Amino acid sequence: MRFIELESIDDERVGAYVNLTEIQLRNRLEPAKGLFIAESPKVIDRALAAHREPLSLLVERPWLEGMASMFARIDEQWGPDIPVYVASPEQLKRLTGYRLHRGALSAMRRWPLPSVEEVCRGAHRVAVMENIVDPTNVGALMRSAAALDVDAVLVTPSCGDPLYRRAARVSMGTVFQVPWTRIDGDDKHYWPFKGLEELHSLGFTTVAMALEDDSISLDELTRRLNSSASDPQHIDKLALIFGTEGDGLNRHTIARADLTVKIPMSHDVDSLNVAASSAVAFYATRRLDD
Repeated sequence: MRFIELESIDDERVGAYVNLTEIQLRNRLEPAKGLFIAESPKVIDRALAAHREPLSLLVERPWLEGMASMFARIDEQWGPDIPVYVASPEQLKRLTGYRLHRGALSAMRRWPLPSVEEVCRGAHRVAVMENIVDPTNVGALMRSAAALDVDAVLVTPSCGDPLYRRAARVSMGTVFQVPWTRIDGDDKHYWPFKGLEELHSLGFTTVAMALEDDSISLDELTRRLNSSASDPQHIDKLALIFGTEGDGLNRHTIARADLTVKIPMSHDVDSLNVAASSAVAFYATRRLDD
């Protein structure tokens, strides 16, 4: 590693950490120079374990000693020339606009996302995030998917980016462990029409998680999942679709999904937050023989 003491927060070498928004990091610099920012040693460590390439690090001086083993891994895998910009806690707060509780950031190179078919190959249970824009919810869903053995996550074109700094941090770095991709890149007209057709062609039963009058219960869905393969209602490959925080799922998604499933609510609660509902659904639909 090359350790470089940061003398000024105006140093252009750390511009990616302060001058570019998340959208600019992803879109303006893609595809040749697309970046994302990983925040906290745990998130950086999981990104490195997934062979994501670090371009630089920005580290609070008090954290250097505790990150020695990580620096050694980077040297071994990526060579000794990756710069580590060293700043005081006060400098880092001025750079990022807030106090970091885990004093390390890394600018890392984005990678080409695989196709839906590649991500779903061999999968029996996938989640679809439709237009979920809150990075906290995106990250929480990814974390639940990892914890509860969901095989892959698909993200619609208008959904928030799982690599946004807060989303990756909330996911605890599991965004680098769970296979995921965007459904037809950034073509906003592909979903839900052709996107649902693609999932059907791959053998998935598509399930819209929505409180509709004709919804079946989550218990009934799990019965069908765990029924005998000879049962005409048996479900082998499942795609659970979760909607945006405010309006829920697109009406076209609900109309074209194979099933609509609801989590029963009590005490006049209208619905659960998408992070909570996805965790409930992931736990309930795990295979009993897993």
